[in-house]
Amino acid sequence: MMAAGVLLGLAAPPLAEMAQPLLVPALVIPLALALVRLDWGAASAWRARPALLAQLVVWLLVASPLAVAALVAVLRPLGLPWALGDALILMAAASPIVSSVAIALFVGLDASLAVVAVLLATALVPFTLPILAELLAGVAIEMGMPDFVLRLVGLVGSAFVAAWLIRRVVPAATLAARREHIDGLAVVNLVVFAVAIMDGVTAFAMQSPAYVATALAAAFVFNLLLQAAGYGAFCRLGRREALTVALLSGNCNMGLVLVALQGRASFEVTVFFALAQIPMYTLPALLAPGYRRLLAGAPGDGGNS
Repeated sequence: MMAAGVLLGLAAPPLAEMAQPLLVPALVIPLALALVRLDWGAASAWRARPALLAQLVVWLLVASPLAVAALVAVLRPLGLPWALGDALILMAAASPIVSSVAIALFVGLDASLAVVAVLLATALVPFTLPILAELLAGVAIEMGMPDFVLRLVGLVGSAFVAAWLIRRVVPAATLAARREHIDGLAVVNLVVFAVAIMDGVTAFAMQSPAYVATALAAAFVFNLLLQAAGYGAFCRLGRREALTVALLSGNCNMGLVLVALQGRASFEVTVFFALAQIPMYTLPALLAPGYRRLLAGAPGDGGNS
């Protein structure tokens, strides 16, 4: 459903326009639903490994954009569009998508590690993104630090409050029995977000098909490159945890970047952010058989497996 739904906004532009006001709620609800399903005991266990969490946050918020900026510098003389290079750097500088927690649950990865990494990276990205965006891409985030932090706190905090209320009101046994329904609702919201962010992209594709084709190819390639780099950087943790880091590395929260830019990004950058949803929504389904094979053949997997 995710893989097919992400193409719906491109195929039905009026639907994308209609869904656009739902962009922010569709960012929050999948995180809240994942928090409802999460094993909080397993998540809190990661607090005993602060050095590892610090390395992970530095990888996600600093090392990844620096690596992408270096690769973009090599590709620009070969014809990479300037706006696309900026978009790739901004993508890598963003925190992981909040729905990576839900996706980790779907494909059998470590959702407890995912939620800790997402929360830490989301809390710290207001302090790293403005600096790296201007330093590496020459893009100024026209928003005061307090406003940006408050927006992020509101986004993530509302998901926590909603999840806390649900867990207080609904018995744990009922939530466990309805896990597939909860996952289904999360998927619906992920599709709504993907449709909403496609607003205007179809018309742009008719006018600039070469840029759209290049941007879509770059979205797939850089998503996979970041995943491979994340896996390699943290393979010492064991396959399940390394694959989780890979998922977090390649799937970046460009919705938050759009909020931060407040419509000041060029439309070419916005188009890339929309097209980058396609690999984020299709690769989990495509890679799921590989996840199962790797996890099945991982004796004595390390970390919190």
